[in-house]
Amino acid sequence: MPFSPLHLLLFLVLAAFLLAFIQVGVLTIAVDKLGLPMEALLVLLFGSLLGGGVNLPLFSMPAEAPPEQRVHPAFSLGLLRPRQPFRGRTLVAVNLGGCLIPVAFSVYLWNLHALSPAQVGGTVGLVAAISYLASRPVPGLGIAMPLFVAPITAALTALLLGGAQSAPLAYIGGTLGVLIGADLLRIGDIRKMGTPLASIGGAGTFDGIYLTGIVAVLLA
Repeated sequence: MPFSPLHLLLFLVLAAFLLAFIQVGVLTIAVDKLGLPMEALLVLLFGSLLGGGVNLPLFSMPAEAPPEQRVHPAFSLGLLRPRQPFRGRTLVAVNLGGCLIPVAFSVYLWNLHALSPAQVGGTVGLVAAISYLASRPVPGLGIAMPLFVAPITAALTALLLGGAQSAPLAYIGGTLGVLIGADLLRIGDIRKMGTPLASIGGAGTFDGIYLTGIVAVLLA
């Protein structure tokens, strides 16, 4: 899964924005809201970026050849795109930076801030529903969705349900909601997309998950 020139440029732009955030103190705001040391947040952010290129295979399934289809520019296309030819099967994998790391961090925040199941379930459920409705299967690639739908939904819901704990609730609800709504609930669409690789939390939804974690915390 090599980087394409366009998506490598996107990766560099995201990294540049991250460094800019550090310089102007935006990450300090996020650290204060989440109640974490700066080192922990930096490990999370850079780990998610670097882990976005790591897909751990789960299983493969037969799939249909992809039809020709243009992608609307409002949809995220992810940092990586498949270069290997489609051979009639799709490998389903889980992405390290877009799934495993955010899920682990969400569990950590849930335990750290003692959020109730109702708070987490309500936020995750609403974000998942909105993500499912806003996402679309893209033949030959995977699932794509507008970038800022999930973080705005997560932030508003967390402000309503989370009170003083709105920031960690926004991160948890946003990241888990995107994974459930835009990835897991769309597993059934994989057979019709004709993509050689379908990564949970990977290309197509990685941008949404990564930005949701940052933007939702800052908005909450």
